[in-house]
Amino acid sequence: MPTLPDPDLEPQLYTGVNGRRLIAWLIDLAIILVLSALAVLMTLFIGAFFWPVLWMIVSFCYRSLTIAGGSATWGMRFTGIELRNADDGPLSPGQAVAHTLGYMISIALPVLQVISVVLMLTSARYLWLTDHILGTAALNRRRDPGL
Repeated sequence: MPTLPDPDLEPQLYTGVNGRRLIAWLIDLAIILVLSALAVLMTLFIGAFFWPVLWMIVSFCYRSLTIAGGSATWGMRFTGIELRNADDGPLSPGQAVAHTLGYMISIALPVLQVISVVLMLTSARYLWLTDHILGTAALNRRRDPGL
């Protein structure tokens, strides 16, 4: 049964992941901002009155759908990283939703944000709190899809 690659045996899969994750997060943030602004326009500006709720819905849908569709958000794809499950496979739609929900809860609660950052800086696989709970990891995208 495959498992996530060992960072000691395949360090190239984890090299630079934290920096790439940060860049991917900023790209995704910009995409979500544009999508949320478009939603405000499409609702004839009524959505502006519910901006935080609209932002959360757009963010949740964007992250869940893009991760389910390719195991990475568009920002992650641009920076060359992908999320893998405990079996070293792409995340299923259910895992994508669970990962997104865990991410959003972690972002909403400052104490969980701090725990996540500490874990990313100290764990061998640079795992966010949600990654620890779900058994997922962000890896550099492999060139050969058969790996």
